[in-house]
Amino acid sequence: MRMFMSVPAQAVAVIVLVVAATGHSSSMALAQAVVGQATVVNVVQAPTASLEKMRDEYRRPKTITFPKDNPYTAAKASLGKKLYFDTRLSAANVQSCASCHSPGFGFGDGLPKGVGNEMKALGRRSPTIINAAYGQIFMWDGRAETLEEQALGPIQADVEMNMPLDKLLKRLNGIPEYKPLFEAAFPGKAIAADSIAKAIATYERTIVSGIAPFDAWIEGNEKAISEDAKRGFTVFNTKAQCSACHSGWNFTDDSFHDIGLPSDDIGRGKFLKGVIKAQHAFKTPGLREISARGPYMHDGSVATIEDVIEHYDHGGISRESRSDAIVPLKLTKQEKADLVAFLKTLDSDVDPTVVPNLPR
Repeated sequence: MRMFMSVPAQAVAVIVLVVAATGHSSSMALAQAVVGQATVVNVVQAPTASLEKMRDEYRRPKTITFPKDNPYTAAKASLGKKLYFDTRLSAANVQSCASCHSPGFGFGDGLPKGVGNEMKALGRRSPTIINAAYGQIFMWDGRAETLEEQALGPIQADVEMNMPLDKLLKRLNGIPEYKPLFEAAFPGKAIAADSIAKAIATYERTIVSGIAPFDAWIEGNEKAISEDAKRGFTVFNTKAQCSACHSGWNFTDDSFHDIGLPSDDIGRGKFLKGVIKAQHAFKTPGLREISARGPYMHDGSVATIEDVIEHYDHGGISRESRSDAIVPLKLTKQEKADLVAFLKTLDSDVDPTVVPNLPR
């Protein structure tokens, strides 16, 4: 079991999406989920909760959480940012972490499917890394238990960056300006794979969504969002049942669900072969900065937020593995419009990310 420490958000030199959080850590919303497993949700009409109680479920945390075996330092985050944007971490010198997780596309790539080694299309859409600091399991299928493990996965994968770690270490050791940066971040230690992973993961943990209009409303500013969006928030938590999976301040239960998309990809089922509900199940993505992150779903098959709502309203295709929470919703045209208005209040106004000068 990993131990974690929390660092005040304002103390972290967040280079990308600035956090100036208030409030307390959120708990699960109208349903609970087990991390790393698809779960059966008993679907009943959600009880009418007071608006204030529903709002309390979504208050931002005050801190960014870092593991005790990889605590935050400014030197480590700075090194991690350079590594994140450096194409020399790929065998062909053409791809970096930022190629698939670009700040210009909400830390995704704006494509239905990711692009890997030799510019070949991958099987799934590139997920965002926004708010990865709060994640409990990683990748669409949950195959990475930590952000550090996730950081090294695409680098080594032959279909992605295709860079064996021994060759990567040799390459980085041959770049003189990297050596003092590693020494500052990891004093007395040679450049090593675990240091690369820890540096990249530290930088990624600083990528936190900014204060959105929704957050201002949660804190009591009734003028921060429209009346349409307020109605959408109520629909989100009641009739539409979105909060059964998109719960808490980051709008995810960090679990896995088959939402009825017509795909042969079995997702989490590859690792839980005997669990019916794990077949075709994929991790619930958070909803922060959602407007910048299309197209949507694990396979990029849904183009717009409006189309996402239509999918859930119809309930997807029927099969044994489909989540019991996925049922026809019979939303009205106004309810759908209100949901869109609400989801757009989760977008924040952040400064552009500055690409760092890379070591030579």
